[in-house]
Amino acid sequence: MAPAKKGDEKKKGHSAINTVVTQECTISIHKHIHGVGLKKCIPQALKEIQKFAMKKIKTLDVYIVSGSTKLSGPKK
Repeated sequence: MAPAKKGDEKKKGHSAINTVVTQECTISIHKHIHGVGLKKCIPQALKEIQKFAMKKIKTLDVYIVSGSTKLSGPKK
């Protein structure tokens, strides 16, 4: 049998984390959306929630569940 080449060894690549990290936090977004019109209020609030989550989890890969947008809307 021929000896194995140096480059033949399998290299370990970056592993993808398959687990989902879920955290519940209460944040006040009033200071971030103060002075913003009603049409742009909810999109701005979602952007601020995403920024907060990026800082908290320390990753850029943050997803917001669409069902949570009902919670972030203005109270009637």
